[in-house]
Amino acid sequence: MTAGVALPERLEKVRRGIADAATEAGRSAAEISLIVVTKFHPPQLVRDLFALGVTDFGENRHQEAQAKAAELADLDLTWHFIGQLQSKKARQVRAYARVIHSLDRDSVVDALASADSTVDCFVQLNLTDDPARGGVRHADLEALTERVLATSGLRLLGVMAVAPVGEEPRAAFARVRAASDRVRAIAPAARYISAGMSGDYREAVLEGATHLRIGSAITGNRPPAG
Repeated sequence: MTAGVALPERLEKVRRGIADAATEAGRSAAEISLIVVTKFHPPQLVRDLFALGVTDFGENRHQEAQAKAAELADLDLTWHFIGQLQSKKARQVRAYARVIHSLDRDSVVDALASADSTVDCFVQLNLTDDPARGGVRHADLEALTERVLATSGLRLLGVMAVAPVGEEPRAAFARVRAASDRVRAIAPAARYISAGMSGDYREAVLEGATHLRIGSAITGNRPPAG
């Protein structure tokens, strides 16, 4: 990130980039949600972004997200949990996150079940051959989708994925689009795609992404982990 570039300018540059990609794809930028990832950044940055019109924020570490959400409870924010979710922490995450992007196994789905409230969620797809990476395998996508649909308190929005390092992003996101079609065959309302980060959001938009998870292009370089 260019040193000295102010937060409003960085945000505006990304917003213009999203609008340009949407135009290139023949889409409306209004149908694309920008989620600013604030991992490792202080709560004040969230306040600054809120003042600039940002209301959707993403975090992938539960303890940090929980503390940040509590400190910023005076703001009308939508918190998105985008990291790998431990079953034992699922209900705690559910308490502050309005959207969970990382459902990737039965135990997490079951842990999020609730008869009292509904949380929006995405099924995360693993685009690599590494089982240690977050996400369900392609072969298990329909089964996990059915599990989510059968679980009380979950509203399935669609699919989420991260483009693998070393693969051309658009090709990766084309596979996500194909996976989205498979999910929609089971759950027609689950039409959303969470994909695209700072370095590849244009390609994600061109392949139908509706939710972009963008960090450093807006926030600047992350401070060291505490």
